[in-house]
Amino acid sequence: MSDIKFGTDGWRARIAETYTFNNVRRVTQGFAAYLQVHELAHKGIVIGYDQRFSGELFAEAAAEVLAGNGIEVWLTDHNSPTPVISYSVVEREAGGAINITASHNPPPDNGFKVRDPFGGAIAPAGLLEIESYIPEELAEIKRLPLAEAEETGQVRRWDPDPAYIAHISKLVDLERLRHAGLKILCEPMWGNAAGWFPRLLSGGNNEVVEIHAERNPTFPEMHRPEPIRPNIDVALEKAIEIGADVVLINDGDADRMGIGDENGAYIDQLRAFALLTYYMLEVRGERGPIVKSISTTDMLKGLAQLYNVPLYETGVGFKYIAPKFLEVDGLIGGEESGGYAFRGNVPERDGILGNLYFLDLMVRTGKKPSELVAELFEKLGQAYYYGRIDTRFPSAKRPEARTRIDAARPAEIAGLPVTEIVTLDGYKYVLGDHGWLLIRFSGTEPVIRVYCEVPDEALVEPVLQGGMELAGLA
Repeated sequence: MSDIKFGTDGWRARIAETYTFNNVRRVTQGFAAYLQVHELAHKGIVIGYDQRFSGELFAEAAAEVLAGNGIEVWLTDHNSPTPVISYSVVEREAGGAINITASHNPPPDNGFKVRDPFGGAIAPAGLLEIESYIPEELAEIKRLPLAEAEETGQVRRWDPDPAYIAHISKLVDLERLRHAGLKILCEPMWGNAAGWFPRLLSGGNNEVVEIHAERNPTFPEMHRPEPIRPNIDVALEKAIEIGADVVLINDGDADRMGIGDENGAYIDQLRAFALLTYYMLEVRGERGPIVKSISTTDMLKGLAQLYNVPLYETGVGFKYIAPKFLEVDGLIGGEESGGYAFRGNVPERDGILGNLYFLDLMVRTGKKPSELVAELFEKLGQAYYYGRIDTRFPSAKRPEARTRIDAARPAEIAGLPVTEIVTLDGYKYVLGDHGWLLIRFSGTEPVIRVYCEVPDEALVEPVLQGGMELAGLA
């Protein structure tokens, strides 16, 4: 037995160490109790899973527990992207979802995400409530054997893909994209986006090439299925080799995205967020609030001012972004990790739709990815450069590190004046007109992150090193 705590997005742990079948059953029983208290159990629950080790078996274990609690289950009949599962909640009019995935975590991990009736992340108060219902004893878990549950119709397997495809076809013109005449390299990172873009974008005059599309839970040629360098370096090299016009990248469960340009260069996730916002405001001509986490780009502040739309800032994670997105009827919402939500879709990250929107931006402007970045900077009046350092950091040492950082009140970092310190989530040092530095503990794994965004590429390394010194990591 172990304590189960939800982090930034769900509960994640090492398979066979803490992430066991019994612990999956325990947390499912806690979620079942939550559903019953909130009168959602009668609506049924969607369950999906990713390509990680035994994902389908963990999903079946969760289905048995929900069935044992008298809750109807729609269990996907194959691995499904997280955005497909999230949309299925709305399409099925279900009470929520369970998704067996560790997203971008290292290969030994698996995870357990929960979703609300809108298909979005459950707010922090709800997650604490679910934790409080997780039983200590296995005897408290109700289970109905899967074969019996399927025979009685308590658990039904179904294909969620057609409804999702019909949905996104109303948001973006897939026929126009199929006839874009582009060479598109797809990097699903051995995950749930495999096969999706060839399926959506073929049939016209595109050439769609896919790599790392098989199931392999060891994630070869990358440290983890996170759509940032160095994990995507093989894809960027392949783009140069085949002369691709663009690289569409997704993380392991396909709720996050990344972009490689026609030169094999990575368009970082802050620039991607700003470009998608620019696409919504300038190219599509839409208006509405922007919702961003504290860890992402100030380019959004510039775009909000230029187009006279509201901007809201939250803590890191869609458990903060999704409720605010719903509250203000957001146009676009997102975070530094490459996850973005869009109006008209569920209030959740969608890496498939995000990549399609980026393609649509290219097609409707007739510009290459690198040209779009240049156009964005020209619009904003300056360039923006981003960097991040992740360091393994034992959870037991966090209180000591927090005490040290709390006590630090630097007047400057890397010679740049600190004009404000924001503690909404972590420690963000505003550097006047010279950008920002953020120090924050990961909510999904034992890692401390140091991030920065600055207007001069030469400042990235010294500002990051200044953050490492403040965190006691230099």
